[in-house]
Parts: sequence; C-alpha cells; structure tokens
Amino acid sequence: MNICSYICISNHKPMETQTLHNKEKLEKAAFILKTVAHPTRLAIIDLLHQKPMSVSELSRIIDCEQSLLSHHLMNMKLRGILSSQKEGQNVYYALKEKDVVKLIACIEHCNCNM
Repeated sequence: MNICSYICISNHKPMETQTLHNKEKLEKAAFILKTVAHPTRLAIIDLLHQKPMSVSELSRIIDCEQSLLSHHLMNMKLRGILSSQKEGQNVYYALKEKDVVKLIACIEHCNCNM
C-alpha cells in the first residue's frame, strides 16, 4: 500500500487499529506534506513530474525569481523529494520521490470540507 492510499483509507479506520508500520507511513506523509506545503513547490512538483527541467526553465514557466526558486529546489532536494544533475552550466532537477504526486492527487480529490 502506498502513502496516498494509506492516508485515504486510514481516515476511515479507528486510531487503535493502526500498527507501528502505519504510524511510520503517516510520519513519512507528514514529512512530505510539510516539505511541499507551498504553492511554488507544488508548481515545481507538477512540472517535474512531466520531465526534468533546469532552474531557468522552471523560473520562466512559474514566473518566479531564480534565487527564490533555487531556495525551494534546494530545500526539496535536501529532504529527498528532488534530485539534480549538472550538465554544463545548467542544473537539471527531477522528481525523486514519485509518490509525492500520488499524495497530492489524493488531497486534491479528497471530499473533505476544504
């Protein structure tokens, strides 16, 4: 069971039925959510889910200053969400933690009172 399906399913289970293994998945999900909880970071993930991109490409598409974008990218890279590869003068970022897209999709399709 992946993180997304666990969160969607566990919302309907009493807490006393959750095992330590489930608690670890919840902690991982919370860590990921804290890391990506910003509109710019969500936009980055949406774009990198399609293909790896350079900072300048992302900056142009998202319409964000390159220095601020680099800060978001480094933060997500340090926390294991993204990976990077240097090619010449460009650094290309890619989505390393693929399940983050599923987790975000789960939240987007959630029928909670938001």
